[in-house]
Amino acid sequence: MEEQPVRVLACGDVEGRLNALFNRVQAIQKKTGQFDLLLCVGEFFGTTAEAEAEWQQYRTGARKAPIHTYILGAASQETVNNFPGADGCELAENITYLGRRGVFTGVSGLQIAYVSGREASQEPAPAHCFTAKDLSALVAPLTSSSKFRGVDILLTSQWPRGVWHFANNPEVNTKFCGSSSVANLADKLKPRYHFAALEGAHYERLPYRNHVVLQENAQHVSRFIALATVNNPAKKKYLYAFNIIPMKTMNPTELVKQPQDVTENPYRRSSKDKTEALKMEEEEEKPNQFFFDLSGKQGAGARGRGRKRHSDRDGRGRDGQHDGDRHHQGQPKQPRRHPQPSGPCWFCLASPQVEKHLVISIGTHCYLALAKGGLTPHHMLILPIGHYQSVVDLSSEVVEEMEKYKSALRSFYKSKGERCVLFERNYRSQHLQLQVVPVPLDRCTTEDIKEAFTVQAQEQQMELMEIPQHTELKQIAPPGTPYFYVELDSGEKLFYRIQKHFPLQFGREVLASEALLNIPTRADWKECKQSREEEEESCKQLRDDFQPYDFAWED
Repeated sequence: MEEQPVRVLACGDVEGRLNALFNRVQAIQKKTGQFDLLLCVGEFFGTTAEAEAEWQQYRTGARKAPIHTYILGAASQETVNNFPGADGCELAENITYLGRRGVFTGVSGLQIAYVSGREASQEPAPAHCFTAKDLSALVAPLTSSSKFRGVDILLTSQWPRGVWHFANNPEVNTKFCGSSSVANLADKLKPRYHFAALEGAHYERLPYRNHVVLQENAQHVSRFIALATVNNPAKKKYLYAFNIIPMKTMNPTELVKQPQDVTENPYRRSSKDKTEALKMEEEEEKPNQFFFDLSGKQGAGARGRGRKRHSDRDGRGRDGQHDGDRHHQGQPKQPRRHPQPSGPCWFCLASPQVEKHLVISIGTHCYLALAKGGLTPHHMLILPIGHYQSVVDLSSEVVEEMEKYKSALRSFYKSKGERCVLFERNYRSQHLQLQVVPVPLDRCTTEDIKEAFTVQAQEQQMELMEIPQHTELKQIAPPGTPYFYVELDSGEKLFYRIQKHFPLQFGREVLASEALLNIPTRADWKECKQSREEEEESCKQLRDDFQPYDFAWED
């Protein structure tokens, strides 16, 4: 018989807004059924008179929390007085203070490690801070056992420093965010879920490995989730719901399954990686320019910046200047070095895995490629040269060049009697791929395309929302949010925030459907694969066709 999962809710800084939190929890439970426990990280108590009045209602029993609630201790001097001491205790019915640090094991066997407060900057530590001794006292008893594989959940108020390495970037100032001690703690305890708060931001990092590939046996992955403040005006996510089967009762094979979007461990970077990261934080670096001589068999080079720059073996151009030192007139400032992936990536232009024969054009920050197994012969991808996970992670100069490619493609397709549909799926993918699919003008109207996406989404219980004009995607989808996004030739944009599951081929399925291109058998790209020779021939033709519209082409 399969083990029953524990249903858990995690919450960011409550800051005394108890009624708002518990009303929201009740609404969720009414809709989806009872949860087993609520875990609160960050600052639970508030400092206002209203917050104090709300707390008194729960403390005296006039109100009762609708779920077993476990909280961390003070994260500032102002809230210390709400806690009787360093030891955990029940503060009100259904509201339990876990304590300064320790391990809580539920009746199900779920193991939760926790540390309250912030890292102390001095000794003796203030009551709202933890010390290196606290962390040692927590780690030693757990890791000394030969059977220790990790904990189910880790609760800290502070973020672990550097958790964003090898992954999607959070909306916080990474120069000052997080604690190295918490990072070290997370590395040692290998939590399956790690929750933190205090930064007023929501950030769901891609899962990361706890083992070295090909050198160690597979271990479970870890997920770091930072949650925002309850009832924050920007409506950032502050509650996270999940089901978890305790590690000790879970099938070991299931436990170590690696999701497709798993990354390297952010806390175990080589000293070289760390030096690189430090450089990127401290200075503007010279760009890595990626020039490929694609002439070979195809008889035509990639249309892109640097096509005419023949370099000697030492990488210097004819005038003795290093390729990496060149820049356009009027732009003396070098762009930041392109972000690098943590492991193999099929879409990073510098990666050995990238299929370079599919490249159509190379700009400064983006490149254009023929889609492998495309829906139509002119189905293309716009991709960033550096490693970015989604449109919302892009820096402004990359966005700017992406818009130039969009504009060039619209003109190109228009000349062929086609309109283009762009879509992106930021779900189970590591590198942004903006799909650009042309649809003949005489096949259907823009309104038909919009309706097809809307109706077929509804058939799968998904509600596409229209993004208002002049609204940026990153305003409604903070980095780390899984989403599906469509842009029509009218400028209208449709958006769906992916909840749990999402059909990976949805964009293709809609466009291939009878209502639009009417090529249903081509919905799956694997069914449309061409041989290498056919791909090379298609690319050569497309490069020549696109060249008059290619702003990156230099004579």
